[in-house]
Amino acid sequence: MAKIISVAEALPPNEVKQEKVAEFTKHLFADSFKDIDRLLKVFQNGQVEKRHFAKELSWYKEDHSFAEKNSEFVQMAVELGVEAVRRCLASPDFLNEEVGCEEIDAIFFITTTGLATPSIEARIMNCLPFSDDVKRIPIWGLGCAGGASGLSRAFEYCRAFPEAKVLVLSVELCSLTFQRDDRSKSNLIGTSLFADGAACVLLAGNEAGMDDRIRLSSVPEIERTKSILMK
Repeated sequence: MAKIISVAEALPPNEVKQEKVAEFTKHLFADSFKDIDRLLKVFQNGQVEKRHFAKELSWYKEDHSFAEKNSEFVQMAVELGVEAVRRCLASPDFLNEEVGCEEIDAIFFITTTGLATPSIEARIMNCLPFSDDVKRIPIWGLGCAGGASGLSRAFEYCRAFPEAKVLVLSVELCSLTFQRDDRSKSNLIGTSLFADGAACVLLAGNEAGMDDRIRLSSVPEIERTKSILMK
């Protein structure tokens, strides 16, 4: 089994109310749909109050090349990733004492919304004092299932190496994939749902010696995982 020891998140600074995004979307899509007001009800029905974006809302009104957007992704993903890792390893809500970066045996990095070589977790290691022999396992392209898959792979790692301490870090900057010239209904719906942020989870194997450092009286454990390929 693998214990979930600590969790943390990091969000970009640009907080936008859902009403503002609805106004932005109406202005952009008004000429494409005669029933635009009916479609905009999705912003209310989704029960989303606010979201965080990598850039200010005005930035999305202009055209940006793939190279420009991906460059923004790399920069913001590293910044948010570093912040999420620091918070996770030092969370007073979950830990009695801070876990050092040098104690981490492996990092699973999850994303779908940007490309980077070297991958983001490698760049984060230039910012934080991880050990030279920490294992890096980047996982790309699984979309909404990425976080669950990352936890599954980390669980398997902890089963193979029960003394291990492992991080699962997911960074998604969905707003940077926005296509302002795509006037489809699916793109309109997407503007009502997705946002940007990072989340980090610290897992430990059964022999990692973490019991005295856990603040909570009990923590969740992953006992098994399963996946089914839909054909």
